Amino acid sequence: MPATLITANDAIAATELWLEKAVIGLNLCPFAKAVQVKQQIRFAFSEAKTPDALLQDVVKELELLAEANPEKIETSILIHPYVLTDFLDYNDFLDVADAALQELDLDGILQIASFHPDYQFAGTEPDDIDNFTNRSPYPCLHLIREESIDRAVAAFPDADMIYEKNIQTMRDLGLDGWRKLFPSTRKT
Repeated sequence: MPATLITANDAIAATELWLEKAVIGLNLCPFAKAVQVKQQIRFAFSEAKTPDALLQDVVKELELLAEANPEKIETSILIHPYVLTDFLDYNDFLDVADAALQELDLDGILQIASFHPDYQFAGTEPDDIDNFTNRSPYPCLHLIREESIDRAVAAFPDADMIYEKNIQTMRDLGLDGWRKLFPSTRKT
């Protein structure tokens, strides 16, 4: 758990800045700008300190997103700075979150994407720049409508190449470039 209290406002502001500078600014997700401009992203803050409490928040957020008008809330980012700060624990929790999605009969309607300050792809070293495509200021779960993804992919040529393009973008940027974007990022 972080040593200092993180307010919802601070966590949301840091996540919005990351979204603006990295996800949109580096074009890591070519679909993100439209929902940001339309203010259709819900930023939710969880005060959960245990995985069970976080799971309750995940379920609430999944239900809220499923029932919300997409014109108002297209996607949701659930920020949880007090639990699953260890990436391996966080990674294990993703199976639990996906099981909840299935239990709610929302599989195929919503999906969960993962972002974490210590995100690490299998087969990489912790400080490999490739990992920074999924590094956020705080652990968070991005809840996304499947229909939104389908529409975006249909409108975006070569959508299946986004991952490779992102890796190349990060390699071109390098760790020094990332640290210039986010000076408060701790050294890896």
